[in-house]
Parts: sequence; structure tokens; C-alpha cells
Amino acid sequence: MEYLFYILIFLVFYSYIGYLLLLFVLVQLKNLFQKNKSSNIENENNDLPELTLVIPAYNEIDFIDLKMQNTQDLIYPKDKLEVIWITDGSDDGSEKYLMDKYVNANFNLKVEVHHQKERKGKSAAINRVMQFVHTPIVVFCDANTLLNKECLINVVSHFTNEKVGCVAGEKRVLNNNTNAGEGESVYWKYESLLKKLSSDFYTCIGAVGELIAFRNELFDPIPEDTILDDFVISMQIAHKGYKVVYEPNAYAQESPSENEQEEMKRKIRIASGSFQCIFNYPQWLNFFQHPLLSWQYLSHKISRWMIVPIALPLIFILNIYLFFEHPDEKFYAVLLFLQLCFYMLVIIQHFASLPSKLFRIPYYIIMMNVAMYKGFYRYIFKQQPAAWEKVKRKV
Repeated sequence: MEYLFYILIFLVFYSYIGYLLLLFVLVQLKNLFQKNKSSNIENENNDLPELTLVIPAYNEIDFIDLKMQNTQDLIYPKDKLEVIWITDGSDDGSEKYLMDKYVNANFNLKVEVHHQKERKGKSAAINRVMQFVHTPIVVFCDANTLLNKECLINVVSHFTNEKVGCVAGEKRVLNNNTNAGEGESVYWKYESLLKKLSSDFYTCIGAVGELIAFRNELFDPIPEDTILDDFVISMQIAHKGYKVVYEPNAYAQESPSENEQEEMKRKIRIASGSFQCIFNYPQWLNFFQHPLLSWQYLSHKISRWMIVPIALPLIFILNIYLFFEHPDEKFYAVLLFLQLCFYMLVIIQHFASLPSKLFRIPYYIIMMNVAMYKGFYRYIFKQQPAAWEKVKRKV
């Protein structure tokens, strides 16, 4: 029992902190032993490739004008930039609004709109629209996010390296001082650091749909029931032997979920998609084919998707057992006390919603792990639809 107890503690520590620290050390060693290479991310306009910005949108009519203004403000040659909106399943008139104001009108960007009434989900929409993309580089971003002006320039700079097949942008969530807002904001800062270290060491594990760029020639159609389309696309490219680079200076900014219920809905969907990836793509854990990629995937994702949710309750139960089994061992008493304090903070926050990181961050951690159980249930019983669920966000 004691060995299992310590092993579980190590696995949780490794999943949240140890892997990050190990990556940091490995990156420092890599930088120490490899020759310094100047990274020039500036390109002359003549050297920039043609690029298509694809914007999937489901009932986003209220955000269209702001998104188009943001797109117009992006620093990129307008004659090399195409914009494609996908509005499949939308019933708010967004496709007609786009056609009237941006396609048929005298607008200074080439804009296309692809729409069908049937709503099959984002993955099906991506497969359908990719046949209309003819530029060498494709960038996907969400309709309700705003990109920084230098975003596209910073993204395409990495494709001068033939080994780079995909570029993952950074997701930035505004902190609105709520449980969902602060927890999501802190989580993405942590996740961004982890992605940056992963990219610097070998390859970034997974890109987010808020901002992902890839070579058109490397895209393979994905199953229409795919939940985490962005993650699958980037991992498929990585598994072909190409690098997925993380670019923090290309970011998409969005508001946090409106409340904890909306954030939990989003987390459950992600969790269900996580288990779909585990069971549908076992080759991603083929250490004989891609040892470093598989190790990073296991450490970054699998450990938090499967190991931590199981380990946390077991650690608590084993701690109680060892406390009574070894009453003279102060370590078990102290650790049990700390666990009780941690879970007490979570319970208090659940009922009181106190404005303090001391309460909000532990609450968000537990919420993520609870979502994994709910997501697993929804995956096993096929209750998670592939069609993306629009999450209500703070304005």
C-alpha cells in the first residue's frame, strides 16, 4: 500500500509539475550544446506565401463585424490573403449577412462563404471546405476570437523551415475575476508555458482551434465524428515526422466562459474528445516509431487525461488508511491534513464563490478532473455529439 501511495503521488507531481521542470532542464541543455541560430521572423512581402484564413462559425452573427475588422487589420499583404467563412448549420442569417456585406460588396479582402443547412459538426465542415482551399498555408481560427496584428506574419515565418508542418498559436483567456474566468486564465498561462517548452525541446503537443496553421499538402480528412479536430490535425502532422511549432507571438484572445456551468460543459466535451483520441489513435503511443513524440504525448496529455483523475481519489483513500495503520508517522498525518484543507477549499468555493485565487485555483483543478469522469461516461455511451456546442462567454 505504501509503495502504491508514493507512486501515485509521484505520478500526480510529474503530470502537473515534474514534466514541466524536466522539459525546462532539457531545453536549457539543448540550448547549451547546440549552436546558436539566429531566428529571423521577418519576411519581405514578396517572400510571404499565399494564405487562407478559415473561420468556422455557428450562429456568430453578432461577432462578424468585429471579426472582419480584426481580420482587415492583420498585417499581411491583402493580395495574398483569402478569407473563408464556414457557417454550416447556422440559422441566424449569418451567411446572408456575410454575402451582402463582405462578399458582394466592395470589400478590400477576398471573402468566401460556404454554408449548408445540415449541421454535421466542425470536423465535417473542415473536410468539406478544405477542397476549396488552394493556398499552400491554411490558418484556422474561431469566429469569436481576436488575433494580434502581427499574428499571420509570425505564424508563416516558421514555414521557411521545411521540417515544420504545423504552427500552434497561443490562446489567451481574459480574466474577469470569476471562478471560471480566473481558473481558465491561469490554466492557459500554465498550458502556454508547457507548450512553449515542448516546442523548444522537440515538438508542441496539440494545437488549439482558436489559432492553428498548417501546410495544405499535409492535411488528411478527419473522421466526421471527431470532437477535438484541432488536436487531431496537429497530431497527425506530427506523426508524419513534421514539427509542430508553438508561436506565443501569434495569439487569439477570447472572453472566458460565462459561468462554471458553461465552463464545465466545455471541459466535458474536451474530456470526451480526449478519450476518443486515446482509443482511436493508439499509434500515437508507438514509442518505436516516434519515441520523443510518444513520450511527450504521454507526459503532457495521457497523464492528465487518465492517470491524475484516478490517482487523486486513490491518494486520499490510501492516505486515510495509512494514517490509521501508522499513527506514529507524522508524514501521513500532515499530508492528510493538507488534503483535507485542499478539498475543504474546493467545497467552500463551490457553495460560496469567494473572490480569491486560494479558493478558485483548487476548485478549477478539481473541476477539470471531475470533467474527465463525465467525459469518459459520455464517450463510452456515445452521448457526446461531434457538432460543436456554443459556449456562452462573458462579454
